[in-house]
Amino acid sequence: MTAQGFTGVKQPDFDTMTAGHARAAEQLDRLAQALYGELQGAGLDTAPALRLRDLARRVGTQAEDLRRRQVMIHEMERQQVAFGTCTPGGTVFGMPDALDAAQGFLDGAMAGRVASSVASGDAAALAELEKYAARTGNADFVKAFLNQLGAKGVTELPGSLAAALRAGRLNGETEAVAGLSAQGKKALRMLSDILSRATDPKSAAYMGEGFLKALAEQGRAEHTSGDVQSYAGYQAQALIWAAHDGKKPFSRKFMEIVGRDAVVYEQEKYKDRWSFGAGVGLGKVPLYDLAAALGLGGLLKPDPRVVAKDKASVVDDLLRVAGTDKDAAHALLDHTPPGWKQSVLEHLLTTRLDAFHFSGEFGAFERVLLAGTTGQDPTSRKLAAEMTKILADEVRGAFGKAGDGNLEVTDKDVLDQLAPLRYPLARAIAANIDQLSRLLLHHDTFGKVAAQDMSYALALATTDEAGFEALIRAQTEHMRAALDSVPPVGLDRFNLKRFGFTEADLKMFDFDEDGRVGKADVHQFLVDRTVAEARPFGHLVEIRRQALIAEGQYDQKTDESLRAMVRDAIGLFPVPGAKQVGALADGAFGKLLTSQFDKATGAAYDEISKEVAHVMAAEGRSLDATYQTVADNRLAVERLTEQMIATTMLKKGMFDDVDLDKQSFARGNPPMIKPFGEMTPAEYSRFLEWVHSNGGSSGLLDRFQRTFRDTTEVDDYLNLQISSSSGGVK
Repeated sequence: MTAQGFTGVKQPDFDTMTAGHARAAEQLDRLAQALYGELQGAGLDTAPALRLRDLARRVGTQAEDLRRRQVMIHEMERQQVAFGTCTPGGTVFGMPDALDAAQGFLDGAMAGRVASSVASGDAAALAELEKYAARTGNADFVKAFLNQLGAKGVTELPGSLAAALRAGRLNGETEAVAGLSAQGKKALRMLSDILSRATDPKSAAYMGEGFLKALAEQGRAEHTSGDVQSYAGYQAQALIWAAHDGKKPFSRKFMEIVGRDAVVYEQEKYKDRWSFGAGVGLGKVPLYDLAAALGLGGLLKPDPRVVAKDKASVVDDLLRVAGTDKDAAHALLDHTPPGWKQSVLEHLLTTRLDAFHFSGEFGAFERVLLAGTTGQDPTSRKLAAEMTKILADEVRGAFGKAGDGNLEVTDKDVLDQLAPLRYPLARAIAANIDQLSRLLLHHDTFGKVAAQDMSYALALATTDEAGFEALIRAQTEHMRAALDSVPPVGLDRFNLKRFGFTEADLKMFDFDEDGRVGKADVHQFLVDRTVAEARPFGHLVEIRRQALIAEGQYDQKTDESLRAMVRDAIGLFPVPGAKQVGALADGAFGKLLTSQFDKATGAAYDEISKEVAHVMAAEGRSLDATYQTVADNRLAVERLTEQMIATTMLKKGMFDDVDLDKQSFARGNPPMIKPFGEMTPAEYSRFLEWVHSNGGSSGLLDRFQRTFRDTTEVDDYLNLQISSSSGGVK
């Protein structure tokens, strides 16, 4: 009898076959030796004897394999791990074809039996279960383990552990509780690893959709263990999720079947309480996991920081595993359950937000939002737009116009409630920073987000320092990519491919239609790009200024993160040591020109600035020490822009015919510009002055400043009225 991966064997026929193979191997070997001697003595070819010896060796190998299988079958029979099928000719056992698989099957079945004992209340069996912890990576072990334990056993094992710990604490068994806690954590970690593999369709250990549905059924079912009379299965399963180490992510399929259902189950159980229970202090209470429900604190949690006041909920533990993988996060967040009028994402951001505050567990929620909204794929962008719109609507009523025309807080409770979402919101917008330009410059929409929605969302997001830094860094890189899209001086049809441009690009850039991009062409496009980038920059900085004014925190100082960006030269490209870098003759800067894809997505242009910052940090110097005392965020952004304009003009060949003799920032004969990392602050300042006087960068910077400091759009979108003395240019 055969099946995929298995062979059916009968007892005692298998024993007879094994013994026969062993005897045949010995007889063949003796015959080969005798034949070899006869042929050699007669002076004949010994090849037939050698072939017979090879046959004897193969039969011997087969006999050894059969003996190992025979031992394993006897062990399976002795342990009653697998029961054969009785036939008139004997009992037929299912034996995996691969010996390693057979061993995994045997170990998994044995471990599953031990785990079943633990689930039934035998805590002493934990020591035996721990011996199998290293086998969780074996697919045959996982399948046999779960076939033995079942979805019900998976659910009840953590319930049994929690009940035993609770009883031990009530009885004052301190030492026993400590030991059980340590063993229990290891068992839950083992279960977590097994489940992550068994519920992943891409894994060889996948148990199928039926097992996932059984987990969901057991999650909704009521269970008992010891003195714990009733608990929901999801409360126990959540302890397995909480034990996850993040190494083998839970799959999209798991989130589609189990994860989504767990969220819906909590909402169904607590809908009335959340709607009407606030008056009696129950409105914010979530569905606790079993450890929190029984007051076990960190006794079954991997994080040693969890204390006795642990309030972790089933959803908190679920988000812990959903946040380790983008696909899992998408499967959970980008879904509207049947009968719901809102997606899971909107439910978590609105209806359930009070429950997050009650438990104080925002870490896992933040991670799943970051995993789900910061990618460059369509689903991530969709979720980022959805979150932006939801939070813009939520925060809109918290702001108003003060008597002096600036922004003021009109509902501090709403702001406090939304405060934990500021950073993930900022990161989601930063990951889609191009949308800010599209909203402001082209009156486009980002999903359902319009420019006014984005403005209110930024009023929330920019008050987080790390979030504001992410936004400014993203916009800085967006501007650098925009400037880099400008063609170099000397671009023509002969060097288009080398510089990553097309004939259509040349036609667009060549204003005077002479077949070549000249300095005037480059300058015009630099003006266009610079002004276009000034508007989103101004929006970010002015909205942060207004949000800080509204919260009473604005004191005219620069954010340290922004000052560090200026100090570490995020706006700079290193200059190779060859003439001025725009020289097309030898392609001195060609290797630093990004591809058309990078120009469009900004995927690679961050690496060079990181290298510059690393060199400067290693040498213990910064380009311009005066940047450390930049007065406010607007001046800091203008310094960043000054850096980018100067280096872009240099890169694009605007100074190829300008004399470098006697310039302190140049060296060699003929003179070449030093790499920025080797310039002193004085030399770098002189370099900027040289750029201003020879390339018209002062005019470009002036155009940037006028647009950047115009606060009209912010005033309109947030319904403010800022006087020009406050920094706005009317």
